[in-house]
Amino acid sequence: MNATAAPRMGLGLGSRLSFMMFLQYAIWGAWLPLLYPFLLGYRGFSLEETGICFSAGAVGAIFGPFIAGQLADRMIATEKLLGISHLIGAVLIYSLGQIDSFVPFAIMSGVYGFVYAPTIALTNSLAFHHMPDRDRDFGVVRLWGTVGWIVAGILVGQYLLRACTPVDGTLEEIKAAQDAGRIFAFNLSAGLGVLMGIFCFTLPNTPPSRNEGSKLAWAEALGEIRFQPLLTLFLIAVPVSMIHQFYFVFTSEFVTGIQNAAGSEAANSFASGINQILGVGGGGLMTIGQMSEILVLACMPLLAKSLGRKSLLCIGLVAYAARMALFAYMPSLPYVLAGVALHGVCFGCFIFVAFMVVDENTTKDVRATAQNLFNLVIVGIGIIVGSWFATAVVGSWANVDGVMDFAKLFSVPMYMAIGCLLLMLLFYPGRKSPAQPAA
Repeated sequence: MNATAAPRMGLGLGSRLSFMMFLQYAIWGAWLPLLYPFLLGYRGFSLEETGICFSAGAVGAIFGPFIAGQLADRMIATEKLLGISHLIGAVLIYSLGQIDSFVPFAIMSGVYGFVYAPTIALTNSLAFHHMPDRDRDFGVVRLWGTVGWIVAGILVGQYLLRACTPVDGTLEEIKAAQDAGRIFAFNLSAGLGVLMGIFCFTLPNTPPSRNEGSKLAWAEALGEIRFQPLLTLFLIAVPVSMIHQFYFVFTSEFVTGIQNAAGSEAANSFASGINQILGVGGGGLMTIGQMSEILVLACMPLLAKSLGRKSLLCIGLVAYAARMALFAYMPSLPYVLAGVALHGVCFGCFIFVAFMVVDENTTKDVRATAQNLFNLVIVGIGIIVGSWFATAVVGSWANVDGVMDFAKLFSVPMYMAIGCLLLMLLFYPGRKSPAQPAA
């Protein structure tokens, strides 16, 4: 038994990979949860224009993975590609905070998505490449990405509380000041991007395979994705990504209203305490989801060994449905906190496990490309369709006389999650541990 056990990952390697994940997700977590109220409330974009800006970033994310995966698998070391991408991305995200008109913002969002989106899968690919045991080691490393998201979100939330929340203002004045202060999130993300870009050049060397059997890595990866369980996983990932968009587009605005209203009540010490710890503006409170994510990822080595992939994916889908149900039908602070906390189960048991499934069901020389293709579905196709569907279709339908009916809004993704669960139960193969692909 001991002779076949994978060696332990060294402290130095683990620390470097963990810091890589910390910065990767701090860059994203600083601004993403706050984009909707920043554009709609401060920049004055319409609901449809805001949805287009979300989609524009995803359009760039569709094309970026093909090029980045091809480069990483065939031409350039992954750590160098990551460094260059993040330095360029830092300039782009800073520019997004300064742009105040719709068309330039949408265009720049597309360019930023093209540069940043592939780095998510490339960090996964680099980590998988150097880990002795995927199931044992990846959860521990990846949870530091969640810590990065939490730290960035709380920093922004505290800034909005301390510097952008009038003490004696009305709820409307408080909201306006907080919306204007969200530009800090873009500046913070840019600074973290510069740090990440420099740090990437110190990561372990991860050279391309230069496999001569197939010059187009993405074509070879597509050939492997057409088999089960990847076929079902890729197809279900599109509506799951759409459900995810309802959360990231509307939750900040949703919980900001609940926080401000509850925090303004003198007797509500619970709400005041939450605001003092996590800040205001929604982003800080939403980090509770990442805190629960840490617990789920910390348990993942045990869960991955004891539960089948299908069971974990289904648990994630149940959590998606429950979260939307709490938002729709129990819109008070304690229940909303419980719904936000379910984000950890949603991400850990579906998105995280899905990347593991992709890695273990593709051959070694196209894994970076396969990871990027799945990332394309999650942050590309699903976000384009989901942003349009959540804003222009469902958002417009649920907007009654200029006021969003969140019960109507969040009931739609709740039913979508239930539908995805039924499809997963019917079509995803039930074997406990997927077979390894041929070398």
